[in-house]
Amino acid sequence: MSRSSKKGPYIDPKLIKKVLKQKQMGDKSPIKTWARASVISPELVGYTMAIHNGKNFINVFITEGMVGHKLGEFSPTRTFRTHGRVVAREISKT
Repeated sequence: MSRSSKKGPYIDPKLIKKVLKQKQMGDKSPIKTWARASVISPELVGYTMAIHNGKNFINVFITEGMVGHKLGEFSPTRTFRTHGRVVAREISKT
């Protein structure tokens, strides 16, 4: 179920403060955030965000195509390791 349209998109207030502060200073260093549930707004376009994935931070450059998506979508939390392989020795026994 999606969020009610009358409420508007969720953007973490601390994240907005960090972006506005960087805009004033003219700094382009990555903005660290743990707010994976925040929706990407047009104000974030052009900034690099360091999004936490539970273990470390992943740098993501925000583009116009990402507007409307959540920050967590671009910082995967799980790594896929391949499924078990069939050993040649087991094949020869059958």
